[in-house]
Amino acid sequence: MFEKFHALEPDKQNRILNAAMKEFNLRGYKNASTNNIVKEASIGKGMLFHYFHSKKDLYLYLYDYSVETLMNEFYGKIALSERDILKRLRQVIVMEFALINKYPDMLDFVKSSYFEEAEEVKDELDIRNRNYIANGSSKVLQDVDVSRFKANVDKDRAVHVIMWTLEGISAREREKLKVSSLNELNYDDLLVELDSYLDLFRSTFYK
Repeated sequence: MFEKFHALEPDKQNRILNAAMKEFNLRGYKNASTNNIVKEASIGKGMLFHYFHSKKDLYLYLYDYSVETLMNEFYGKIALSERDILKRLRQVIVMEFALINKYPDMLDFVKSSYFEEAEEVKDELDIRNRNYIANGSSKVLQDVDVSRFKANVDKDRAVHVIMWTLEGISAREREKLKVSSLNELNYDDLLVELDSYLDLFRSTFYK
């Protein structure tokens, strides 16, 4: 569907994607102007719609591109050889912070997509977000070692409690992001809080 765009030189592709990301981050989907995008990217408006049939196509392409880039970076560096579930989950959180520092604009864009209310893209974004979250969770928990859990602990329920707690922390931070920027998050405090929960789980569930 996007063969013509993919045939462009990488520099031109990046110029278009960065211009679109800047505009969508600044104005959201509904108020984003393709005129501003083409001006920033130094291309004709007709060429933009030659590569992408509509603003919606461009937005969803940019979302897929951003998530794929972040996930490839994430799973390319995270050590899935660490099978202890608590150590792996801590590694996951630390890697997420590293991505925030490396790709702040891209993460701002993905963040904004969670709160996007424009009817034209909302349903498709919801489907994509659910799929990415489900696939991500399955990979994160793939082949984890729960043999260190106490014999009287229901392992499945324990894993659910751990995941629900961390998801709750994540959801709380996403709510904060509605009114603040990624740079305003206090990562040191978050890690202290995270470690306190992981220590609690370790003393409660482990032998």
